[in-house]
Amino acid sequence: MSTKHEKILQYIESLPVGTKISVRQIAKEMQVSEGTAYRAIKEAENSRLVSSIERVGTIRIEKKKKENIERLTFAEIVNIVDGQVLGGRDGLHKTLTKFVIGAMQLDDMMRYTDAGSLLIVGNRVKAHQLALTAGAAILVTGGFETSEENKRLADELQLPIISTSYDTFTVATMINRAIYDQLIKKDILLIEDIYVPLEDTSVLRADETVQHFHDQNTATTHGAYPVVTNQNKLVGMITVKDVIGKPSTEPLDKVMTKNPIAGSMKTSVAAAGHRMIWEGIDLLPIVDEDNTLKGVISRQDVLKALQLAQRQPHNGETIDDLVKNEMKVLGEDDIFVEFKVTPQMTNQYGAISYGAFTTLLAEAGAFALKRHKRGDAIAENLTIYFIKPVQMESKLTVRPMILDMSRKFVKMDFEVYNHNTLVGKAMMTFQLLER
Repeated sequence: MSTKHEKILQYIESLPVGTKISVRQIAKEMQVSEGTAYRAIKEAENSRLVSSIERVGTIRIEKKKKENIERLTFAEIVNIVDGQVLGGRDGLHKTLTKFVIGAMQLDDMMRYTDAGSLLIVGNRVKAHQLALTAGAAILVTGGFETSEENKRLADELQLPIISTSYDTFTVATMINRAIYDQLIKKDILLIEDIYVPLEDTSVLRADETVQHFHDQNTATTHGAYPVVTNQNKLVGMITVKDVIGKPSTEPLDKVMTKNPIAGSMKTSVAAAGHRMIWEGIDLLPIVDEDNTLKGVISRQDVLKALQLAQRQPHNGETIDDLVKNEMKVLGEDDIFVEFKVTPQMTNQYGAISYGAFTTLLAEAGAFALKRHKRGDAIAENLTIYFIKPVQMESKLTVRPMILDMSRKFVKMDFEVYNHNTLVGKAMMTFQLLER
């Protein structure tokens, strides 16, 4: 049976794209409190089912598949450029296919402007009209308006006219940045990409007994199970260790681990894996905001996903990617890493930033561990106890040295040289990932 929260989300998803919604309307329609309605709308926004726009309200937008996440809706454009909608509000849910900068003659401009485009242009009223007729939306820069006739045409064609106080170059940069960020987000593995859904998950009920655990264990050979209520609310986790020596008639709610650690759909796989290793758990239940079980992930699922992700090309470059691109691993037994500091890796003083420096050390340490055939590892903590300013364009040499290694942890010392001058020293602890 669905919870109130789930029913509201299902109701929002069933609404036609472009429908305007409000907390009060949802509360009245679904007969729930405004607080419940508000929380559901916020989750719908996180799930990209709706978009909230200042001075416009919340509208139902087309939910984009992850592979098309870099395609923005006009509603998202309004938020990116702090825009004001002059007309065509009913078309804010539509997705733009490309944007055109109108810094050319009118005829040339129209050659590039077609249905689904966003024309970025100043106060050229005739260009606004022709673009609308061609099926394109308009982004008017410089805080300018458009004609009343164009506003009526935009309403009729359901094509937004958006006004922003930013100039054309700044707006194009902001939209490009948003698309670029979406490309990076697309590469990030989330739990929703790899989890085993509830219908394929073996669960036990809180009112069942230890005998039910043994029966389930015999049938599935799994060593751990989520414990749920009849409404699929997560109330505990139970493992083989919990039932050792317990009578078969003992209720599960007496022996299970209550208030277990759980994850959400939007948690990254890397964060989930780190927490599972740190907490020593092999199975992580996945819940929604109402603590309803959605599925599970295992430690094996996480490790496979992370190892696969390392081999996949990325569309958008992060700081980590920039650092890795400048690294050259040399040496056989005692490896060292050569590295060039680029302008993107510097702080306001032109010296290497702490973020780039720590990424460099973590990656150099990971390379050293792989050479020792210890597989993948996660950096647990880092202490930098000596660093001199390192200017851009400097060529560094990083020398990692393993100080101590156990089955699960590695302590490593680092020395960083700029030519022959020592410019940095650090110590880092890694936790080894089990294969």
